[in-house]
Amino acid sequence: MAIKGSLKEASLPDVLQLLALGRKTGCLAVADKQNFGYIYFDEGRINYASIVNRRDRLGDILVKNGKITADQLTEAIKKQGEQRDQKLGEILVMIGAISRPDLEEYMRVQIEEAVYFLFTWTSGTFNFEAGVKPERQDFLVKINPESLLLEGARRVDEWSLIEKKIPSFDLIFTVDQAHLSEAGVQLSMEQERVVPLLDGKRDVHQLVEDSGLVEFDVGKALYGLITAGFAHRSGSSALSPEPKVNAARIEEHRNLGIAFFKTGMLDEAQREFRRVADLRPTEASAPFFIGIIALRQAKWADAVESLKVAGERGGPRPAVLANLAFGMEQMGRIADAEACYGEAVSRSREEPRLMTGWAIAALKKGDAHVAVGRLQRARELYGTKPVLAVWFWAMALAQALDSDLESALRTAEEGIQKYPTHPVLRNNYGVLLELMGDLERSEQVVRDALKDDPSLPQLSKNLGDLCYRGGKYEEAADAYGRAAKQAPELGDDLYFKLGNIAFRQRDIAAARENWKRVLQLNPGHQLARTNLESLDTSGVG
Repeated sequence: MAIKGSLKEASLPDVLQLLALGRKTGCLAVADKQNFGYIYFDEGRINYASIVNRRDRLGDILVKNGKITADQLTEAIKKQGEQRDQKLGEILVMIGAISRPDLEEYMRVQIEEAVYFLFTWTSGTFNFEAGVKPERQDFLVKINPESLLLEGARRVDEWSLIEKKIPSFDLIFTVDQAHLSEAGVQLSMEQERVVPLLDGKRDVHQLVEDSGLVEFDVGKALYGLITAGFAHRSGSSALSPEPKVNAARIEEHRNLGIAFFKTGMLDEAQREFRRVADLRPTEASAPFFIGIIALRQAKWADAVESLKVAGERGGPRPAVLANLAFGMEQMGRIADAEACYGEAVSRSREEPRLMTGWAIAALKKGDAHVAVGRLQRARELYGTKPVLAVWFWAMALAQALDSDLESALRTAEEGIQKYPTHPVLRNNYGVLLELMGDLERSEQVVRDALKDDPSLPQLSKNLGDLCYRGGKYEEAADAYGRAAKQAPELGDDLYFKLGNIAFRQRDIAAARENWKRVLQLNPGHQLARTNLESLDTSGVG
């Protein structure tokens, strides 16, 4: 069951409680305008959290708390630039700057701070995707969400007061040094850190970045200074026009787009990538992602157009060509798709999925023998890697159309051994058994598959065919009816047989309706036309 909605209708703490009680595993994505955050769960407990485009301040937190020196942080950041696959925390442990227990303690603090910050969001949307796990991190915690709710509620209450003085992080404040010196007050540690930065140039966003403090601590420190009259608002960074597009701004939209894309929020992802494309018209990755999103949304023409642009700007890379070919294939442009797959294969000859796509294009073009050859090559390229289910589907079909039913049956059997619950492979196996004359096994395979996945219309259609062939007309009519309801355009043969069954049962009106439906789908169906003419001539119904 999807868990998604608006934060105006359900607060984030309520959502966390729901996921905790349900012992859910997956990723909760939270979005509000240009802000985006993740909270990952493992059986109802939080094991990671992050906010996109929010600087990773683990190093700053460690320096502030005296766990590492500024020089050690600089050294670790430099090494991270050379070893991009390693996280900052791993490098700090590796160079001996910090022990793993200390690292884990502050990683936990950072994750908790991210969750607390998300608690302050009162508008936006949330979307939970089950089964998604975080990319490799320094380590994963196990935090009971309920332990965060009380502290989170306290902070939210305080934020409601803070926001009255600091309604936007774009605001710029200055400090009245003379007043502060005359007052002789004792500042908090956080205020001591913030005061030197209140220079009339930094907005609150920049205060957070430069202080190394979390948003809540900066807000609380600034709120106290404003309330006491030591700090005053002097402007807003939002009013300062930018003469040219900032590369960081483009990267921000790109990061948001990728984050939305990974969590299935396709409309939001498309919006961000369109902004990247608008800001940098020569951009190649933006139209590529826009095309991939269109493929996910089954907008084939839009996908093909965007992927062509991606190819023109970034060159004919195999990934662009393969997705472009798939879009063309879905549009019925099979010859174009096959040519596009062929170019992709020529640029990446060792990729079995490309070879499989090329074979499927040949199969759809009606050249089963060529498809078999390409699929055999794809199988060689898989080597010891797992062979995808689509390969077994394509090979069994290609061999059957190439008049090699025995090989097709062996391929189908191997496929369901590797993917025993795959409904399409089981359906095709049942069809092949029927073609080989083993009707009893065929019917059993189809019935078992239907029990596990009744949503595939072709399974119901095939069961109907088997029952029809065996003279079990009432059961055939039920199966055909389910198939027609699930996929009204499934095929003229389905409605023709439904008409025949209705005629046998003396339901002339239903017979006439079904045979008319046959002609709507296939005006050249002569038997259906003859049957209707016979009804008209005889005056029946």
